[in-house]
Amino acid sequence: VQLQAFGGGSAQAGGSLRLSCAASGGTISSYNMGWFRQAPGKERDFVAAINYSGGNARYSASAGGRFTISRDNAKNMVYLQMTSLKPEDTAAYYCAGSPFWSGSSDSRSYRYWGQGTLVTVSS
Repeated sequence: VQLQAFGGGSAQAGGSLRLSCAASGGTISSYNMGWFRQAPGKERDFVAAINYSGGNARYSASAGGRFTISRDNAKNMVYLQMTSLKPEDTAAYYCAGSPFWSGSSDSRSYRYWGQGTLVTVSS
């Protein structure tokens, strides 16, 4: 499965962006999907994950209440709606797929990764 994230860009603090992740070469319907982000000079951090059916989601402390992860298995797509953006949300955002839900906040449990899409939030 190949993943491609897009939708990044520049936003003002308090604004919104919607990231998308398109899958090809296979179906994501049997995978739990996640979003991670990596700021310059920092480690890759968990942002949000959604289980294979879309019935369960989890968020990092910084994303909860502001970001919403969703998926459309029929379209082979995963989304991350980001609102109330802050300058500290500036990072490259990556989508990933994992067969495991229990380790969905751990990047090591993810088998498939897309390239990053850059989000820049200015104050």
